[in-house]
Amino acid sequence: MRVSDPAEPHPVDAAAFARLMAPFEPFEARPELAVAVSGGRDSLSLTFLAHEWSAKQGGRVLALIVDHGLRPEAAREASLTANLLQGRGIESLVLRWAGAKPQAGLQEAARAARYRLLRDICRERGILHLLVAHHADDQAETIAMRAARASGPDGLAGMAALLEWPEVRLLRPLLSVPRACLSATLVSRGVAWIDDPSNIDPRFERARLRLSGAIEAGPPDADRVRAGQEVRAARVGAALLESREDGSVVIDRTAFGRLPLDTRTRLVSRIVRALGGGDHPPRRDRVDRALVRMSGAPNRGKSGRGEDFTLSGCQFTLRQAAGSRQLEWIVRPENGRKGRQPLIPAAFFACYPAAATHLDRSLI
Repeated sequence: MRVSDPAEPHPVDAAAFARLMAPFEPFEARPELAVAVSGGRDSLSLTFLAHEWSAKQGGRVLALIVDHGLRPEAAREASLTANLLQGRGIESLVLRWAGAKPQAGLQEAARAARYRLLRDICRERGILHLLVAHHADDQAETIAMRAARASGPDGLAGMAALLEWPEVRLLRPLLSVPRACLSATLVSRGVAWIDDPSNIDPRFERARLRLSGAIEAGPPDADRVRAGQEVRAARVGAALLESREDGSVVIDRTAFGRLPLDTRTRLVSRIVRALGGGDHPPRRDRVDRALVRMSGAPNRGKSGRGEDFTLSGCQFTLRQAAGSRQLEWIVRPENGRKGRQPLIPAAFFACYPAAATHLDRSLI
């Protein structure tokens, strides 16, 4: 199925946006939101909708405009966007990516810099919720790119609606909304937007895919399946894992070995992200090798260190539990490193499946 604009796209109104935000509750009594704004139709639509939603509850929105400094006109566009928002009563802040820019992997580096700037300012301002404007067309493109790389089930579920970082929650309330509806939202308000030329620059993979028009929908309900698996893994982790004051995590080897393979895979991935502080899960092949080590027969050598190994900045040590013959895995940051992620992060959650109404296109 091709993703295309509906024949008669209609604007997203306040009631529809409130339903899209509902799965992310609870919010504080007077919610303060940050919105990443590029000046394009998607992020401007999200900013206006979020501003109205927050103001209705006595809260406020801070629009964060990132100037990557990659085009001569970028600074002027950032200023125009800030002025537009100011005229609508929305506070904004322009963040600039300073320093030398890499020749290779420019888009990846720009994305990493953008999120670093956004996360830093949210931490400084004490803002708990960062909204980004990824929408249904973006989701379809993401799934298509991951499918081309033979991604696994999690990858084919697309972008998650919710990510939890140490300093802020990243929310994507528009994942079910087609781009055409966001255009209609601005047209209905008489607002002009800026089209970023990089969106159709064939040097970049996403732009090439967009220009080709060959975008297929992902597996049905893949995001709900992934969310359900994450919820189960989180519950198992809460019951099985023991956190110690020194920052390490203890895993009962026998109980761990009885878990389904998918749950073991997810738990190990979450633990190393939490303790190692990585923004991305470890590679699946490395996790698979770790699971073989963790479930294999103990083989202690003269050093007594047995099957100890490292994974993504974490040291895994097999030890006998105090006062027991039971074996346990102790996981700690390698070389004293301290991670900053939640122990069971929601990196793949799409909110609780039963309440994930933002995945329902009938809402808009």
